[in-house]
Amino acid sequence: MKPQELLDILAVAARLKTNTRHCFTAPDRKESVADHSWRIALMAMLLSCEEEFAGYDMDRVIRMCLIHDLGEAFTGDIPTFEKTAGQAQTEDRLFDGWVASFPPPQRTEWQALLAEMNAQKTPEARLYKALDKLEAVISHDESDLATWLPLEFDLQLTYGREQVAFSPYLRELKAAVDDFTRREIDAFREKAE
Repeated sequence: MKPQELLDILAVAARLKTNTRHCFTAPDRKESVADHSWRIALMAMLLSCEEEFAGYDMDRVIRMCLIHDLGEAFTGDIPTFEKTAGQAQTEDRLFDGWVASFPPPQRTEWQALLAEMNAQKTPEARLYKALDKLEAVISHDESDLATWLPLEFDLQLTYGREQVAFSPYLRELKAAVDDFTRREIDAFREKAE
């Protein structure tokens, strides 16, 4: 890859540092898409030492985590409960078009990763997707619940459940996150009374 090609790709990717997501990481600071992607990559790295995931290609999982939301460099983040099929198709089309402009080695690798992620057939793709959902719930739990929409009080407890079903470890993690969610909701409601 030529240095200018690398800089051009990084310039697009840098948009994720300022494209915000739905929740807040601190008072008056919305989470960025880059914050989210970094943390799910960190989650994958931490899980690489867990026995259940010993046979996984965790380098590939981390790569999936790092690139999974780069389409949002073109569209911004649209919360899952608001995103339409048309918006998802537009994001995918723009992302795929951008990746198609990469030099051959990177283009080939990214296209293979994207196909694997979309197919959700490999253990690695399923793990990345589960971490993506779990991190979103954790981030919301860490936010000021006064910023939540009413629908999120139920969504927090169901979001990601399907994606973690394949893994005993992830089901246990989801249960712990759900406990965290319930504690946060209870504390919020007590404070509001």
